[in-house]
Amino acid sequence: MKRLLILLSVVALCAGCTSVGSVGMVTKNMADPGALLRNGQPYEEIGTAEGEACRFFLLNVVPFGNSAFSTAVEEALEKSKGDALLNVTVSSSLYGFIPIYNILSYSCTNVRGTAIKFEKKP
Repeated sequence: MKRLLILLSVVALCAGCTSVGSVGMVTKNMADPGALLRNGQPYEEIGTAEGEACRFFLLNVVPFGNSAFSTAVEEALEKSKGDALLNVTVSSSLYGFIPIYNILSYSCTNVRGTAIKFEKKP
């Protein structure tokens, strides 16, 4: 019974929430990504790619890190050596430890999709 009470106390001192969404296509930062679609640019599927970006808050005053969507996409593309992601699932999470006092909290953005590499037109 004592272990259950301790476990319930730990759970009560931690809080978190997550939201999930999806995006059709995300490319690297470039001058005219719309031209890729207009010109029917051929591509090769590389495989599944994942990226994560987190930002931490100490005492809800001192932030460090970067939880931006673009940072998570850049990480996924860098790992996979791809040019774009298709059918991307995006999740944003916020976690807090001892949320009443905001001792430590962090926010993470995760992306997962199919990495592709654009081919040169013949």
